[in-house]
Amino acid sequence: MSLGQELAPHVPFLRRYARALTGSQRQGDDFVRRTLEAIVAAPQDFPSQIDPRLGLYAALIDHWEEELERDGAAGHPHHLAQITPRSRQALLLTAMEGFAAEDAAWLMGCERGDVEALAAEAVAEIERLACTDVLIIEDEPMIAIDLETLVRDLGHDVTDIAVTHAEAVASVRARRPGLVLADIHLADDSCGIEAVQEILANVTVPVIFITAFPERLLTGERPEPAFLITKPFQRSTVKAAIAQALFFAEATLPA
Repeated sequence: MSLGQELAPHVPFLRRYARALTGSQRQGDDFVRRTLEAIVAAPQDFPSQIDPRLGLYAALIDHWEEELERDGAAGHPHHLAQITPRSRQALLLTAMEGFAAEDAAWLMGCERGDVEALAAEAVAEIERLACTDVLIIEDEPMIAIDLETLVRDLGHDVTDIAVTHAEAVASVRARRPGLVLADIHLADDSCGIEAVQEILANVTVPVIFITAFPERLLTGERPEPAFLITKPFQRSTVKAAIAQALFFAEATLPA
């Protein structure tokens, strides 16, 4: 099997990590593109003694850190609205991407205990986040209940649970949320993506999509979500995604 064939299944999920890391589809996908171009230019430099997925993430993280260092040396702020702290990087790698603590430690260039401490620090930061109103767009009752419970456990309020495109749009008109959690396929065969597009045409609000088929929204070929959760999801994954979405939403607020 060629290196390209080994890496191809992992590229969509690398996009998910890069988008969550930067808070932007465009910036995240750009990091992925440049990472892949570097691998293609020098395939002999790609580590052959480790799991291809681990090597792929390591290559992207190297590019991320190199760019931060270049901007720091140049004496001007990084082009990102705000740099994701290492604590949140540890949480994204373990809770969202599912890396074992040992592998996350290798990726971050630290010890396993450091990763566990950083992830715990991120969780503590999440618990201190300002509360917001959350709209849940989900037509499966049990999943909607799980999401509502999780959101309330984090201290946020749920404005509504919408099961169709029309209900979602009407709910935002009645009460503007600070965050939207949206399924892709809704009860009346309407599309959660289209519902969110209509909502975003009128208000600015961070959105996290939830889908059983993440690869379909991680192609990099069209406008796609910056934050994406895969069904079936872990509570820790949803918690990490909510925290990161609100982190970047706060970064864009006027001082």
